[in-house]
Amino acid sequence: MNWPYELQIGWRYTRAGRATRRNGFISFISGVSMLGIALGVAALIIVLSVMNGFQKEVRDRMLSVISHVDVFAPQGQAVDDWERIAREARRHPQVAGAAPYVAAQALLARGDDMKGAMVRGISPQHEPEVTPLAAELKDGPLQRLVPGEWGILLGSELARSLGVAEGDKVTVVSPSGQMTPAGVVPRLKQMTVVGTFHAGHYEYDSALALMHLDDAAKLFRVGGPTGVQLRLHDVHQARTVAADLARMLSGDLYISDWTRTNANWYAAVQLEKRMMFIILTLIVAVAAFNLVSMLVMTVTDKRADIAILRTLGASPASVMVIFMVQGALAGLIGTLGGLVLGLAVAFNIDVIVPALERLFDTAFLPGSIYLISRMPSDPQAGDIVPIALISLLLAFLATLYPSWRASRVKPAEALRYE
Repeated sequence: MNWPYELQIGWRYTRAGRATRRNGFISFISGVSMLGIALGVAALIIVLSVMNGFQKEVRDRMLSVISHVDVFAPQGQAVDDWERIAREARRHPQVAGAAPYVAAQALLARGDDMKGAMVRGISPQHEPEVTPLAAELKDGPLQRLVPGEWGILLGSELARSLGVAEGDKVTVVSPSGQMTPAGVVPRLKQMTVVGTFHAGHYEYDSALALMHLDDAAKLFRVGGPTGVQLRLHDVHQARTVAADLARMLSGDLYISDWTRTNANWYAAVQLEKRMMFIILTLIVAVAAFNLVSMLVMTVTDKRADIAILRTLGASPASVMVIFMVQGALAGLIGTLGGLVLGLAVAFNIDVIVPALERLFDTAFLPGSIYLISRMPSDPQAGDIVPIALISLLLAFLATLYPSWRASRVKPAEALRYE
């Protein structure tokens, strides 16, 4: 194929060897620029992939325990006819399951140990429709929650901190007391631990307890379910569905979705991702603008070549294109190298990080701090494509001024001392 001479010369300058000391130094600067772009692009891909994986892992584990949308009565009161609410909610095409619940804060005591916990009263029959955790426990510990027998399921970390196992007794202290001649006395109920669960999310493993819906309603004196949990076909539609249900459901009800229930975590992850993208893009920008110094040195070195091309009839625009091609090719090579390196690390991070942990005898993600204990990765095209485009754009912008200077070289002055 007969390529335009601008592309051919630009490519020749890009792969120029080290024939002279000056050419060798220019080639070194060019290599450093491409390496810098590659490392910046790779760093962006790896960091954003890890953040995507972290967000997805925590979200999935969180939503294995909680519902996508909650419909509840004001001030913790019992809802009127939860089955009617469930029927009305199921009319929405996104709603896949519904289950009643009672939620309250309480203290769990075992001897001298006392821990705060979120106690959730559930229906063993309906809960598996809403939370994957209950679906896993359906044929096991969940069947041991029998109304009137006062059994309780504890998160694994909560059970460990209290020092209890299956069959042990714990005392549940309700925050709302009862009036006696001696004043307000907290309500206490001794319950039997019928099992434990492990959700993989430290916050829930360490602070969640499950009991039968009827027992919870009696203990907290609410007279019935305080709300209805809903599971959706598409978790990302939670806000839209919550707004639709606010118009569809009858009665005095509050509706909340998981993004609002965990608003601080959700907003923090989104903000951190945006800030990391901006910060790491600056690294790519610095590497890309190293191309300016490389091209300026190339233009200075090739003044005689430019003058000869102009004498042979090349226009200033053609000369400008030659050096733009050289810079753009350097940016393209660096970007492609960064994409290959970044994706290779992102797709194999589950192998690389454990190897580094064994090498340095440390844990990069303690579960008690980061909620999960392994390094996740989720490369997404929505992040990778913009990274590549921004890198190429920055490299192209870096070529404009040196290329313009090359087009302004005057042949007579350039050849005067040749």
